[in-house]
Formats: sequence, structure tokens, C-alpha cells
Amino acid sequence: MRVIGGEFRSRRLKSPAGDSVRPTPDRLREALFNILAPHIAGCVFLDAYAGCGSVGIEALSRGAGRVIFLEKSRPALRALQDNISTLEISKRCEVHAGNAAPVITKFAADIVFLDPPYPREQEYGLCLDALGEEPSSMVIVQHTSKFTHHLKETYGTLNRVRILSQGDNSLSFFEPR
Repeated sequence: MRVIGGEFRSRRLKSPAGDSVRPTPDRLREALFNILAPHIAGCVFLDAYAGCGSVGIEALSRGAGRVIFLEKSRPALRALQDNISTLEISKRCEVHAGNAAPVITKFAADIVFLDPPYPREQEYGLCLDALGEEPSSMVIVQHTSKFTHHLKETYGTLNRVRILSQGDNSLSFFEPR
């Protein structure tokens, strides 16, 4: 896996062994950041269920001011810390170990990227319900394409405004009303 564009373009990222982490495919990540291009410069980006940090690191590479990573898995946290250290970006990010759902609203972010492990479908609703209570952020949710119809169009005052699908992966974009 590598960083697609920006400051760290083509730099390789470590990922934990096995299938405990499902990194966002390069092509989908590139499409995501093409959409986010007008919003990314200087923003605070929250990467929930960050895995090895590929999405948050891509945000930093493309001009985000700061990234907040939320991750529970110890192997993923080790890979994330290695990637942060290798790229020398520790002053531009913070890492919080633990489950994202209970704490996701404790962090002020301009853009929230939410990618829970697919088998933990309840995490989508928990996070989106919490974020919809006091929305101040654009929220992007990565999910399987077949899960699209399980997500509601509205969570509190967050409305789904766009769906981008590539193969089995989809991104749902939510914005405050």
C-alpha cells in the first residue's frame, strides 16, 4: 500500500499481517480525495477505525492541517505508529486507542471518515447517530456496496448527499442540513 498523492506521494505504508485490517483500495482513495480536494487544505480530519492510517495519512499528504486517528486493534496501532514515525508526522496527528463509537463526538473535526470493520455493522449507526446530534462535519462512510440500503438517508441533522461505488466498496457522504 502506498500514498497516492501530495507531499508523501508514492511512499509505502506498513499494514499489519493478516486480514484484521481492510485498507481502502488505492483507486477508491484517489476518487475520495478528488472529491474532497476543495475541502482538505488546512482542515482537521478524523480517521475513525483508522487501521494502518492510509486514509488519514493521505489527508495529511494532500494538505490537511491535522489528523486524529481512532483505532482499537493493537496490530493496526503498531502499523499506524510505524507509519507516523517513518513519515515524521507525529506533530501533525494524534492517535487514540480504543473503540471509536463512544468517543467520536469528543473531537472537533471538519471531515470525519468512518470505516468500521464490516462485520461490526452496528458501529455505523452508533457513530452516525452520535455525529448527527451535533453535526459540524462532513462525514464519509466506507461500506460494502450491498450495505448501502442499510444506511439511513438521515441521521439527526446529517443528510446523505452522495454515494460513490466502486466494485464491492462504496462511500456515502453525509453533510449537515
